[in-house]
Amino acid sequence: MADNKVIGFSEMREMQLKLQELHKGDWAELDPEQARNQLLYMVEEVGEVIAIAKKKGDDAIMNDPAVRANFITEFSDVLMYLNDVLICYDISPEEISIAFRKKHAKNMKRNWVVENSNKFETLE
Repeated sequence: MADNKVIGFSEMREMQLKLQELHKGDWAELDPEQARNQLLYMVEEVGEVIAIAKKKGDDAIMNDPAVRANFITEFSDVLMYLNDVLICYDISPEEISIAFRKKHAKNMKRNWVVENSNKFETLE
């Protein structure tokens, strides 16, 4: 596998399954009972992504190779836990693809400005 090859959810899932197999007996099984924990770990990783953005800022993420590499690595952790959750619930890459396309099509027809026009008005 080339380091610069773009991968999708199917390959990510296979990679996570191989990692789980490598650590079988050491780690909790990826089943519905473990899903909540994996979600919490994923949120923790999202927090690490946010911390980099907050502490280092946009300019560093865009222009400092070390900061950018760390930022991307933390995003990779998020994707790994996301894939674990999908595995826990036996959600296939095909199911995600279908749902993503449907949601995207719906979002393409939405008027976000109108839908959110009253969201942040102050109460008088």
